[in-house]
Amino acid sequence: MMLRFFHPFFATTFLTLGSLLASAADQHEVMETRVITSQPQVYHGWPTLTRLQSGQLWVSWSGGREAHVCPFGQVQAMHSDDEGKSWTHPRVLLDGAIDDRDSGAMQTAKGTLVVTTFTSLAYEPMLSKQAAMGEMGTKGWTSKTMTQEQWQRWNAAHQRLGAQQRQAELGQWAIRSEDGGITWGPRLPTLVNSPHGPIQLSDGRLLYAGKELWTKDKRIGVCESRDDGRSWQWLSEIPARPGDKVTDAYHELHAVECSDGSILVQIRNHNPANKGWTLQCRSRDGGKTWSTPEPVCFGLPSHLLRLRSGHLLMTYGHRRPPFGNQARLSRDHGATWGAEMMISGDGIGGDLGYPSTVELGNGDLLTLWYEKMKEVPGAVLRQARWRLKQP
Repeated sequence: MMLRFFHPFFATTFLTLGSLLASAADQHEVMETRVITSQPQVYHGWPTLTRLQSGQLWVSWSGGREAHVCPFGQVQAMHSDDEGKSWTHPRVLLDGAIDDRDSGAMQTAKGTLVVTTFTSLAYEPMLSKQAAMGEMGTKGWTSKTMTQEQWQRWNAAHQRLGAQQRQAELGQWAIRSEDGGITWGPRLPTLVNSPHGPIQLSDGRLLYAGKELWTKDKRIGVCESRDDGRSWQWLSEIPARPGDKVTDAYHELHAVECSDGSILVQIRNHNPANKGWTLQCRSRDGGKTWSTPEPVCFGLPSHLLRLRSGHLLMTYGHRRPPFGNQARLSRDHGATWGAEMMISGDGIGGDLGYPSTVELGNGDLLTLWYEKMKEVPGAVLRQARWRLKQP
């Protein structure tokens, strides 16, 4: 059953600061921006939007959360049969015993839905610190950042597994559905992770540009699957720029196959040079070798989409004023990128972004992201419907 949300806050459709500023740029028009989640008390994080062969829209994300970092993350999803005008109620696709985080989504040429995630224990230091702070008080619990009841709830979730079992749960994963998302198979290891997951190449392979999260080297590179996402094999490593560190400073890749046959990968960069920027590299041999990454623009992480025109669109979070999400267009396979187009610019801070975009049936664009908003206790999913004035 499709639901429309009539809570006064969620039912309000409004033009953002981004759309007002964009009108002056004469590049694009944002027609509508709205919240699509019906559980404002819950923290929704790091979504991916995809359009299926049928035209149905799917979005998956990390839900069921209390905060940006916590032990409760689940992989959740919902879909829309009317191009984002309304969405189904969320359902849980995967709920492991530790935190399930960023979620990618795609459909293969065979019709299989592939949803990716990774598991994390990033909340452990917070749990230990809060316990120590709470126990220091002589008159009971004294922590100002976490209540005793909240710590007990987090600790109860943490204690579902022993220490060795928790470590064994760490990994990068994909789940598959061959019946349109009704049933899902077991977790499958993917070797790398990245928020928006893999893509399919014109030769039929699935290509996953990402990072090794739980190895010593934490390489960035690409894996491939030749069996519709059932298994993954390492294909190649992406080189670093001279002087850059990969382990601590390259993150959250995404790939697109250009209409000239090359493959473009963009990388979230936290090295001192171009810190907070998106970097970009290219392969002209199917992903076997890669050029040295080069800076594109400030903003991260990015999502890449090849439009029906053959042009490329990148959307990315903008985590400094104006806080929000931006896009850029390339008409030369990513060799150059146009000026920024503001999709949203009314954020209250940097806890937002990870936008992904689909092209709708009429050529309009729908971009979806997560955002911590002033009006709600959790973090919500927002979407913007917009169009290019000169596609």
